[in-house]
Amino acid sequence: MAARNRGYFEAKNIYVLNLVSSPGSGKTSILEKTLQDLKDKIHFSVIEGDQQTMQDANRIDALNVPVIQINTGKGCHLESDMVYSAIKKLEPSENSVLMIENVGNLVCPSMFDLGENKRVVIISITEGEDKPLKYPDMFHSSDICLINKIDLLPHLDFDLEKLKSYALKVNPNLVFFEVSATTGKGMELWYDWMEKEIKNY
Repeated sequence: MAARNRGYFEAKNIYVLNLVSSPGSGKTSILEKTLQDLKDKIHFSVIEGDQQTMQDANRIDALNVPVIQINTGKGCHLESDMVYSAIKKLEPSENSVLMIENVGNLVCPSMFDLGENKRVVIISITEGEDKPLKYPDMFHSSDICLINKIDLLPHLDFDLEKLKSYALKVNPNLVFFEVSATTGKGMELWYDWMEKEIKNY
């Protein structure tokens, strides 16, 4: 099923990012900020995954970005068949970017390929440095790590370099971006990476 999705995306030249994180990391805020800043340059569409509610999809819809919500009920992750059904309804345009916001969970989504180009794990500094060691599969299966809420660093007992060292033990190829969705700090480097990826796709 993931291969079928990948073939669909390749045929339409749609670049796909799968955003994963624990609840409360700021995943939706990062997505909102990214869309706000880049939607005039890049054509986006979004799949929102949550167990219940339309809240996140409503936030994206307010930005005038095409979005569809998948509610998984008791399920703790998105699966490739759910994504396939969603994209048939969403009909993302050719030469565009599809952002998939997965269900907030650092365990289940790590085991399911959705057909994405890259998996982006988001961790906030309010979660502690040891998350990569506690949830290694998620960090091992990800390509990018966005470290969010760095504007709070002066107020927390948090070791940024320790977090990175733990993550690199699990995945030596992980690429980091230190960002704040609230202040916008560090987001330009994330945008630069994304634009280069899309250009080279």
